[in-house]
Amino acid sequence: MTAISPKASSALPNFSEGIQYFGEALPDFETYGATPAIESGKIAIASPTDKAAVYQTLLAADALRYLTLQVTASKASGHPGGFASQAEAYASLVMLGYKNIITEVGHHAPGFYSAMFLDRSLEDMGIFTVQELRDRFREKHGLLGHLSGFIPGILAPAGPLGQGQHFAMAAALLHKDKLFPFTVGDGGLGEPYIVSAIAHFHTAYPAVTNFLPVLVWNGYSQEHHSMVSLKTNEQMQAYWQGNGFDEVVLVDAKDFDDRDQPGDYVDSTAFSFEKRLAFTQAVLSGVDKAARSALGGKLTVFIIKQLKGAGVHARGAKSHNLYPKDTLDAPHIISALQTRALSAEAWQLVRTNAERAGGGPAAKTVVTEFELPLPELGELPLEEYAVGGEAKVSTTAMGRLVGIVGNKDRNFLVTNADGNEASGIANINQALKIIHPTTDDLYNQAPNGQVYEPLSEDACAGLAAGLALMGARTLWCSYESFAINGLPIWQTVTQSMAELRRQTPSTITLFTAGALEQGRNGWTHQRPEIEAYFASLMRNGNVFPLFPPDANSIQACYEWALKTKNKGIVITASKSPLPIRTTLEQTRQGLRDGAVLLHEIAGDKQVVFTVIGDMTLMPVFEAAAFLETEGIGAKIISVINPRQLYRPHDTAWDTCSEPEGGFLDDAKFAELFDGDALIAVTGGAAGMLEPILLRSTAKRDTFAWKRGETTASAGELMAFNGLTAEALTKRASALVH
Repeated sequence: MTAISPKASSALPNFSEGIQYFGEALPDFETYGATPAIESGKIAIASPTDKAAVYQTLLAADALRYLTLQVTASKASGHPGGFASQAEAYASLVMLGYKNIITEVGHHAPGFYSAMFLDRSLEDMGIFTVQELRDRFREKHGLLGHLSGFIPGILAPAGPLGQGQHFAMAAALLHKDKLFPFTVGDGGLGEPYIVSAIAHFHTAYPAVTNFLPVLVWNGYSQEHHSMVSLKTNEQMQAYWQGNGFDEVVLVDAKDFDDRDQPGDYVDSTAFSFEKRLAFTQAVLSGVDKAARSALGGKLTVFIIKQLKGAGVHARGAKSHNLYPKDTLDAPHIISALQTRALSAEAWQLVRTNAERAGGGPAAKTVVTEFELPLPELGELPLEEYAVGGEAKVSTTAMGRLVGIVGNKDRNFLVTNADGNEASGIANINQALKIIHPTTDDLYNQAPNGQVYEPLSEDACAGLAAGLALMGARTLWCSYESFAINGLPIWQTVTQSMAELRRQTPSTITLFTAGALEQGRNGWTHQRPEIEAYFASLMRNGNVFPLFPPDANSIQACYEWALKTKNKGIVITASKSPLPIRTTLEQTRQGLRDGAVLLHEIAGDKQVVFTVIGDMTLMPVFEAAAFLETEGIGAKIISVINPRQLYRPHDTAWDTCSEPEGGFLDDAKFAELFDGDALIAVTGGAAGMLEPILLRSTAKRDTFAWKRGETTASAGELMAFNGLTAEALTKRASALVH
């Protein structure tokens, strides 16, 4: 290979500044590289069997490998090996005009950035040259180590494994005329719960097959052999067929190896040039077949079997990531880059094809660069119950509104792990129907329903959050105790929403049957630690846990949530009939201020009870009545939106793409919470009380959840955790005296 100084050659394209090595033209470049295979005005190659198209697909794959390695080596950090092993597949998708590409694998980030650079998407963030690509890799406001919502042309975030399929399926559901391939590594194939999520989705939506898993079967995981590395090709095909896939297209590099490489996984870049072209031809034709199959109504997977690290600095798991020794000055990095180096003319050819593919840069064409049109909901018909009147079930009151939303917005989807009726929201199923191939009126089932009920919290959260990220309205319902199993992808989406360059509906949840209602089911159903998770997420700035105290309040909370953008909103409420303590307007005030005063009795000394939750109010009201008999005054404050009780500098709210400030100021905080003593009460994790405890200067204490136990009633369970009127009264009296 020949090293050329970019400054020494006027023939070099401007974007190539920063490319350290240029190579001689590959064989037959004059014949097959004379003109771009994607003609001007076209969005894809004319035929996957055209020799020029195959030749230029190979060039694109090598360009992706070169950039991926040079970019990561520029910081001696990052992950080139996994993406390198499927470069021909990615290049094929682009040459065939498909750019709505998602990944399961956060470690493919530098490859995706390289692709976004080649098609000029990154120019939207001021990256015009390879040098700028290198400079901004793994830098703040640059190209993060894993994919985020900040990068132009990237459809979805990627980091934790087991998530990419949700984004692809959500996009496919909303855009049935487009293909959504997503790469998935064989090392992550066993992560929760890729194939089972696809299986339920396919049963619910058998006609929606326009998403395409691209399995990168390279034999290795991050630090060792993958757990499927010993499968034969026949076994791997049977695995996918056994999970409902109609079409399995597998291309194995081993079939083209003319260098006698050992093992089942080989590196196609080591083949003779003739065999490299043959392998690329097989991949290009295989991807074309798989894409047409997926768009044609068949559940399809494309599998590329090639050694991890093909064409970069190392092979196998050793290629997965770079270490401090793997710099651009290291001999093994130099050698790998020089081996992959393209001529200046080849670079320009690759860029022209990449830019034309799909109708332009991904940043200008993929579905997530546009806001999804949403039907107007108008004013929701909230039903206000009389304060002090008949007890009502909060979740049922919200469920009525959910049904109205779904009937106005046919893209709206509710997800629940088969438990709406048990959560007091059977009215959602009645209004919107559970999606099921078996029509059954008794169970509110119909094939065209809007309630998605897999027995997997990951699948529930994944599709709901994925659809919200793609621009649709959704609601994820769960028991508080089980929702923790779906939280990882929900958190991924809320973080991405904080970085997005566009508006999207907030991802909204309804968590019912809190720990206090689940005494008879034992500690397995009493897991309010998820509230500690949300308490920490509040500091992100765009996560809002809401705790409506009654059936009026929950309606106002949902009304507010529907109007917000780019946020994660968690509504937690009981499924038991509880007293009506607030008006709608009081909750609207509580949403703005964070909390609302429910009850106040004067006295020589005054105890302030600040309460999160609905059932937890019962012992507090009892305690206040006891204190009154002793001449001690009490204020009872319902904390509805605790995030608003932080101080502005406590959260990263101003860094969010749709910033929401409005924190309660010091004067109003003092008006609400000042007293001779403050007792903060929650039936969940004490961490949720932090905003109040940070600011209060009164003598104070907390009463919170400790541990689950099997009990006969909510009162008995609260007693086990010290949440009794007697204990509250005793502590309040001690604090004021």
